[in-house]
Amino acid sequence: MRVCLIRHGSTAGNLEKRYVGTTDEPLTDGAVHALKELQVCPGADQEARAVIVSPLRRCIETAHLLFPQEKLRIAEDLRECAFGKFEYKNYQELSGDPDYQAWIDSGGELPFPGGESRAAFSDRCCRAFVQACVDAQREGYKEAVFVVHGGTIMAVMERFALPHRPYFEWQVKNAEGFSGGLFWKTDAHGKQRPEIKEISTWNHTTLLTKKETAAPAAVWTDKERRNG
Repeated sequence: MRVCLIRHGSTAGNLEKRYVGTTDEPLTDGAVHALKELQVCPGADQEARAVIVSPLRRCIETAHLLFPQEKLRIAEDLRECAFGKFEYKNYQELSGDPDYQAWIDSGGELPFPGGESRAAFSDRCCRAFVQACVDAQREGYKEAVFVVHGGTIMAVMERFALPHRPYFEWQVKNAEGFSGGLFWKTDAHGKQRPEIKEISTWNHTTLLTKKETAAPAAVWTDKERRNG
């Protein structure tokens, strides 16, 4: 089975470089127009594709625009990280906040004050991803498309993609993402673990035709790290 992980289109908060986590804002008019011009993820017909989405509005709107004829499967635990005290603020507004500086100095490892830790967030997303893939494969789908958040994609790709790259090196722009083959490997404890291989980029120009190389995607500076 193939999997495709697509980040939702732009929101106002994304354009202002805000930490958009639990804030349930819609797509911008520009994003809606751009997504209408995109083709759906190629490689499978409608009956062979499961479309799984975060429950937040920006992902549901994106999925409806990319896959207007298909039923969406809502996966609650694929929602974006809860940024707590930093929610819907940008690095300029947080400049001088000692909690924010401590988070930056930790390399993003500290929990967000009043929100989730990256570890807990990643565990949540990865469990939901695995369950959705198991369900889709059991039901005979050839492709599982996930319309989710930047943080969700980074969490899944860091844990399951090969060759391995660190979390922040899997950042993608809005309406971009990755596609790859899903393979199952049995670990030392007899449990099956997914691996994503043969990875290609997904965006408005390549549409899965560009082979992913070892070079990372454009990476934001520490002060610009944000999801949504």
